[in-house]
Amino acid sequence: MPRFYFDLRDGDDLAVDEEGLELPNIGAVQAEAAISLADMARDAVHSAPLVGGGHRMAIEVRDDAGPVMQVRFAFEVEAQKQ
Repeated sequence: MPRFYFDLRDGDDLAVDEEGLELPNIGAVQAEAAISLADMARDAVHSAPLVGGGHRMAIEVRDDAGPVMQVRFAFEVEAQKQ
């Protein structure tokens, strides 16, 4: 089974996955990347400033040959005038 590495990008920071996961196919890779990104997004929303600024994050997936896919998420909190 091929090994895939899920590097976590949060803004300009990159956490490199040194261990990776063995997964059977690209569909399993996409699902794992989406789940990981959803977890990152949930944590970021809870720790984000109440208003202003944007936040972007991604899971960059690679195998031994190089990049495979990138799954991205971005959000911004904007106050509405009352």
